[in-house]
Amino acid sequence: MTAPRLASGPHTHSRFNVSRTMLAVMVCLTPATLFGLYQFGWPAVLLFAVTVAAAWVAEILCLALAGQPVARFATDGSAVLTGWILALSLPPWAPWWVGAVGAGIAIMIGKHVFGGLGQNLFNPAMVARAMLLVALPVQMTAWVAPGPDKAGAVGFVEALGVTFGGRAPVDAVSGASVLSQIQSQLDAGLAMDQVLAGIGSVQDQFLGLVPGSLGETSAVLLLLGGVALILMRVITLVIPLSVIGALYLAAAAAWALAPDRFPPPHYHLASGAVMFCAFFIATDYVTSPITGLGKMLYGVGIGLLIFVIRSWGAFPEGVAFAVLLMNACTPLIDDYVRPRIFGRTRAGKPLELGDRP
Repeated sequence: MTAPRLASGPHTHSRFNVSRTMLAVMVCLTPATLFGLYQFGWPAVLLFAVTVAAAWVAEILCLALAGQPVARFATDGSAVLTGWILALSLPPWAPWWVGAVGAGIAIMIGKHVFGGLGQNLFNPAMVARAMLLVALPVQMTAWVAPGPDKAGAVGFVEALGVTFGGRAPVDAVSGASVLSQIQSQLDAGLAMDQVLAGIGSVQDQFLGLVPGSLGETSAVLLLLGGVALILMRVITLVIPLSVIGALYLAAAAAWALAPDRFPPPHYHLASGAVMFCAFFIATDYVTSPITGLGKMLYGVGIGLLIFVIRSWGAFPEGVAFAVLLMNACTPLIDDYVRPRIFGRTRAGKPLELGDRP
């Protein structure tokens, strides 16, 4: 008599694990990153390298102190991706220690204080970005004019002085990003048409030919990278569409009511880190809701908060704060917006035979 054959349980299988997911995100970020490094030159390359390396070292240190297997978890790509995203959110010519301190904050406070990978409540890179912005407002708002004939014209030796010595060429420093210019000039009493006439075309903003962080360089390349993530089924369209749609609709309504006070909605999409946020930050598995409706509410909340902070807040860019505020709401959203359990109604009551949910 032959023994019965054993079959595995009905588990869901996927070709994506932690390492492959992190690698897929990094691959999709690569075009926008390379373009940003080209635009801002060697100082940006050095800052990017320091930030990513510091995040990896901080990960190894935290794993060793916690007694966890270093070789297993330090090579899953999560720390490298956190450092990568943080580097893209920094001013390209920030001093090296800003990137190193930010990486330490992201890994130690944003990630391992909560227990490590998969247990953090807040997006680690945005925790670091927000803390740096509050603690170091001068270093975090010093922008440079992009382009191979400006920031990119700085040689490697001179870049060492910029990143590690704080000696930036005066003629390469720009006054403010697009969002900062809009906010400061409106506060100075200029009309909106005068403000928009002096900040460059929307096309330049979409292409990334304006001052800003590496994550604000090319909205087009970030959008293409996000579409690639969707096609690879790493993320879904719900959160990006909710973030972009809510921000656009709020900006369009404000512009229609007061065109002399609010910029047109496409300026919000082209400026700042909206595309970076919508596809690569807000979609973090750990800090976003699990249901479709929950993801939509989460994304709409981020989009509306970005508009509110940009319009009335003390900081011209609201991505980091919007993401962190909605990260805090994620457990509440998951508690109230639950998926229907098989065999039960959405209220949790058992289905009678022949009932439909």
